[in-house]
Amino acid sequence: MRRFIVLGLTHLTALAAGFALGVYLLPILTAPPSPDQAVLQEQAKDAMFTAELTRELKGSDILHWGEGTISITPTNIVHEGKLAPGPDYKLYLLTEFVEHEDEFLPIKDQAQLIGDIKTFNGFVLSVPEGIDPADYTTVLVWCEAFSEFITAAKFR
Repeated sequence: MRRFIVLGLTHLTALAAGFALGVYLLPILTAPPSPDQAVLQEQAKDAMFTAELTRELKGSDILHWGEGTISITPTNIVHEGKLAPGPDYKLYLLTEFVEHEDEFLPIKDQAQLIGDIKTFNGFVLSVPEGIDPADYTTVLVWCEAFSEFITAAKFR
């Protein structure tokens, strides 16, 4: 009987580890190619605002981080840098700076969703029509699937 319990526990542990690894690796394996550096630089050249993403935020950790430059034009938000890979990333604009999910969740309904982030080595997202980035101060990357803060930067 003890042998069956040990076998059951080891198999359940292996199953759980495989599932967790799959959730982490699937976005990496299915991600489209990141934009070329020249494309990112071209899209960012008319930036009204820029900000630096850093790993040194309260909500960032070894699995949830971003680094690089965010450039905001009237029509695009451009990231030149790297994000920790993960599932279901979203980009939001906020009117106040936050650096942890505990700070973001209470104001999430006031945040402006810009779009889905599908690449982890730079991205370009179009600003939806009717949204003026100058009405906001902060850009935030959020993992919707796990309600996890990834990174944020104050651009004005």
